[in-house]
Amino acid sequence: MTKTRILNPTRFPSPKPLRGGGEANFMEQLLLNCATAIDSNDAALAHQILWLLNNISPPDGDSTQRLTSAFLRALLSRSVSKTPTLSSTVSFLPPVTELHRFSVVELASFVDLTPWHRFGFIAANAAILTAVEGYSTVHIVDLSLTHCMQIPTLIDAMARRLNKPPPLLKLTVVSSSDLPPFINISYEELGSKLVNFATTRNIEMQFTIIPSTYSDGFSSLLQQLRIYPSSFNEALVVNCHMMLRYIPEETLNSSSSSSSSSLRTVFLKQLRSLNPTIVTLIEEDADLTSESLVNRLRSAFNYFWIPFDTTDTFMSEQRRWYEAEISWKIENVVAKEGAERVERTESKRRWIERMREAEFGGVRVKEEEVSDVKAMLEEHAVGWGMKREDDDESLVLTWKGHSVVFATVWVPI
Repeated sequence: MTKTRILNPTRFPSPKPLRGGGEANFMEQLLLNCATAIDSNDAALAHQILWLLNNISPPDGDSTQRLTSAFLRALLSRSVSKTPTLSSTVSFLPPVTELHRFSVVELASFVDLTPWHRFGFIAANAAILTAVEGYSTVHIVDLSLTHCMQIPTLIDAMARRLNKPPPLLKLTVVSSSDLPPFINISYEELGSKLVNFATTRNIEMQFTIIPSTYSDGFSSLLQQLRIYPSSFNEALVVNCHMMLRYIPEETLNSSSSSSSSSLRTVFLKQLRSLNPTIVTLIEEDADLTSESLVNRLRSAFNYFWIPFDTTDTFMSEQRRWYEAEISWKIENVVAKEGAERVERTESKRRWIERMREAEFGGVRVKEEEVSDVKAMLEEHAVGWGMKREDDDESLVLTWKGHSVVFATVWVPI
């Protein structure tokens, strides 16, 4: 007869409220114990914790339960790859919500649901407008996860605020289709829409797509920019919106711990050699690079509670799309390793170190630009806020006082 190992509840802490309610501390500790069991190949214990988590974290429950359910799926995905005998556990989970493929209109509305992206859009656009004033040509390299959703607002602002006639706008993007959110049109079609929109604002625009990938540090993009340098009176703007975190960093190179060997470092140094007029860097303020699964899971749990906590007022379909995207990130952080683990977010402190090492200097965001961000936050739920970090010239988006996203502006020094 096969003996069944019984889960001893005294091995785990009692539920304890966190962040104003729920049992987040208890859930987190169970997830960490499960991760330890999986990585130590304790299949019996892992199975029982997975079973317990499934019973106390329904995917349609409160925000903490939905968050835990996403981590449960990620751990199960990891455990099945390491211990195939756990595959039977899959049967008690409901079907996974597929990632939605957005139309341009849907994506624009989706991005507007929270300040998560809008915060960076407004801060970056204000800094860009100030930096390019007086130039006859503005070349923007848009390294953005949101498929140019920032650009229409920038075009509007350029038409209103810059010199008359407005400058020629060159927009360069990289072809990237393997990271959510996904769109249902090609970049050629997207470019055509943007050019037509610019025309309605009396701005001449050129749209260029360069096949390039984050996995090699956008090497072909950098090569193209070196081959075709900026023309006379042309501003080069590099807008980095939540995309640089996908460039491999030091933990992918086991042969050396030196930052000089990182593709992330190489990218920034080569970017500096192009002498851009301005670089905007907007990223999530979390550290998900640890090689330890337990440490990585702890950091992820204590960051990704934020998007789940913000979605309770969403319509059901919007929340399903939003949380499916966050769940994809969680699974990538927890279940994947090596080159497959592409979600390698670093903290604001580390990004600032990187930029300074690459010989960029921070630019303080002006009070007028801060006012624009504050006005935008008033359109969203109570709980969203902003703080200015004087020691590093950054703006930080917060949710209930917790850092979420940071925005920084850089120039070569």
